[in-house]
Amino acid sequence: MNVHSSAVAPAGRSLRAGVLLAAFAVWLVPSVASAAVESETQFVLNTFSFLVWGALVMWMCAGFTMLESGSVRTKNASAICLKNIGLYSIAGLAFFLVGYNLMYVDVAEGGFIGSLQFLYGSSPEEIALLQGQESAVDAVVANGYSTMSDWFFQMVFVATTASIVSGTLAERVKLWSFFAFIAVLTAIVYPIVGAWTWGGGWLAALGFQDFAGSTIVHSTGGWAALAGAMVIGPRSGKFRDDGTVRPTPPSNVPAVTLGVFILWLGWFGFNGGSQLALGSAADAVAISNILANTNLAAAAGVLTAISVSRPILGRIDLFAGLNGAIAGLVAITAGPDIVDHHWAIVIGAIGGMICVAGIRFMELIKVDDVVGAVPAHLFAGVWGTVAVCIAAGGNLLAQIAGIVSVGVFVFAVSYAVWLVIDKTIGARISPTVEELGQDAGELGIEAYPEFVLMPEDRDA
Repeated sequence: MNVHSSAVAPAGRSLRAGVLLAAFAVWLVPSVASAAVESETQFVLNTFSFLVWGALVMWMCAGFTMLESGSVRTKNASAICLKNIGLYSIAGLAFFLVGYNLMYVDVAEGGFIGSLQFLYGSSPEEIALLQGQESAVDAVVANGYSTMSDWFFQMVFVATTASIVSGTLAERVKLWSFFAFIAVLTAIVYPIVGAWTWGGGWLAALGFQDFAGSTIVHSTGGWAALAGAMVIGPRSGKFRDDGTVRPTPPSNVPAVTLGVFILWLGWFGFNGGSQLALGSAADAVAISNILANTNLAAAAGVLTAISVSRPILGRIDLFAGLNGAIAGLVAITAGPDIVDHHWAIVIGAIGGMICVAGIRFMELIKVDDVVGAVPAHLFAGVWGTVAVCIAAGGNLLAQIAGIVSVGVFVFAVSYAVWLVIDKTIGARISPTVEELGQDAGELGIEAYPEFVLMPEDRDA
């Protein structure tokens, strides 16, 4: 009995302490709520969200690498890996040296291009703060987020655009020719499109809406990839003389699937981070809706693509389903902040259907797209940009103006750049290297050295 009493006494004291603590917490809640909207707290949360979301988007480069290296034949897998880490590095440097200024700095309202300044960096107020000048805090906080957190978040979007080109042109484009094009794309082409839109240029003034980049990021990458595919041509033997398509089975189906899941995960940062704030309850609710819509659209894209793959492609196609996920994600990216979630399902489903039809269309016109990037990013991106008019209050004329102007500009410039590269240093690898594989022919290293490469029967 004494043991029981001694056990109850501490428990009673703990209970009373818990009640007092809970009461204190209730009393404290208004103070915490007020602190959540203070300017410095908003600054910290916004900056932190830019960095975390940006890191997720950066991880999409790993997804593209897995998807592409698994889609190509084993003899070209190492080259794909090098191209993807190379393009990310080029995008980071190019956007730091030139691109960000062209896209955001001193863009006139309704203008076409930003500042031609070289380099970009922290603001003078931020530098002063780091040097110990506490008086600079108010000026730093007034910006809403740190300068370089915004740069980082914007930079990883550029790398996503560049990754789209890599997959389309796999197995036949020269390494350094590809890098040269990516430098132009990330330093000049993409930033100009960004200046027209997110930078406050003429398309923004017209009312063009693209929340996270269905056109600005994905269609831009798709147009650049399409131009390259047309200049460089298809892989040797891809299209037979009778017009039929010679299958080129992927080397690693699990790697491709893993790549798509990584992209799906990264897309939460891609779309969620495009809220560009996390300093209020409204921001938190909006981001929750955005992530839910992103997931719904991707899921609808998968199931629709699988469903239509048999009538369109003649088979239940795994890669159609995987590309359907990407197409659903691309389609919802222009307007993921919609409140009516059922529209996300509709938009993603139509995106998946368009992607599968686009894969077949590309085969019919004999444009070789190794991973189906043009249907998934360009075709679905166009649809998603138009869909903003249905679900997110977009203006149809403004949306069409944006789609057409970005398409004409990016395709024309990309086609010209690819032609210049082709006529100077050459865009395509030699027939010998293509037959041997870029891993051995260009890099002198094989991704799977224990495998024995067998001759390909091009007449099969």
